[in-house]
Amino acid sequence: MKRLYRADKNQVIGGVCAGIAEYFDIDPTIVRVIFVALVLGEGFGVLLYLILWVLLPTKSSLEDDQSETIQKNKEEIKTVIKKTAKEIKKEVKTDTAKKNK
Repeated sequence: MKRLYRADKNQVIGGVCAGIAEYFDIDPTIVRVIFVALVLGEGFGVLLYLILWVLLPTKSSLEDDQSETIQKNKEEIKTVIKKTAKEIKKEVKTDTAKKNK
């Protein structure tokens, strides 16, 4: 039986698009373009992506309890957001320092 899950490999952010692409047996780039279009067009693509990121298990955790999967996914999202925020902060400091010289 086919199951929808987040991909452990070929992921860019959370593996949602790659998992959907594997489910439908299409190129992940097509799914990513659709999500970008939803973000730019209607604006609900980000919300949809986050909901799927929280609810979908990874391929390696398909047998885990759903509440456990959701908790793990929420922790993963927090980690990614904190890491991205630190990288952005570092880039802003670097750019500011370059402009002040």
